[in-house]
Amino acid sequence: MPNYRRAWHPGGTYFFTSNLLERRDNNLLVRHIDALRAAVRRVRRAHPFDICGWVVLPDHLHCVIRLPPTDADFALRLRLIKTSFSKAIPREERRSAVRRRRGERGIWQRRYWEHLIKDETDYRAHMDYVHFNPVKHGLVTCVRDWPYSTFHRLVADGVYPIDWGGSEAGEKLNYDD
Repeated sequence: MPNYRRAWHPGGTYFFTSNLLERRDNNLLVRHIDALRAAVRRVRRAHPFDICGWVVLPDHLHCVIRLPPTDADFALRLRLIKTSFSKAIPREERRSAVRRRRGERGIWQRRYWEHLIKDETDYRAHMDYVHFNPVKHGLVTCVRDWPYSTFHRLVADGVYPIDWGGSEAGEKLNYDD
């Protein structure tokens, strides 16, 4: 088994990507958005963290979160969100023999991408990436048109202008994978 190196930093700000196991033609996350939101609320009550930015796409999510000053356990939070969500939705997914033997659901990929935010420039780049992602994936032409995002809260807070990241004419920022 690979030895993954994680950056454990109390009070750190982290960017995450978490994918569904079966991504092709899968809209599970937006179809069950209320269950996902409830899972995040439950975990935040038990293990506080600040949501800086979050976007939910049909088959994956991206977020930027900040941990409390004395806490570095981001993995616990992400695991509990995924587990809580999985328990809240019907058992309709295909499961491999291995997952059935282990009593696991077939919803999430086991691994996730995590990145410790290094500075303000890194923070801004990841926040922009989070919010632009629905445009990048062709789900909308304007960031403001995607409903499953913290973009709208950040517009209200004056962080982004409402027309940031795309326009009716199809203008958009250029983000590559």
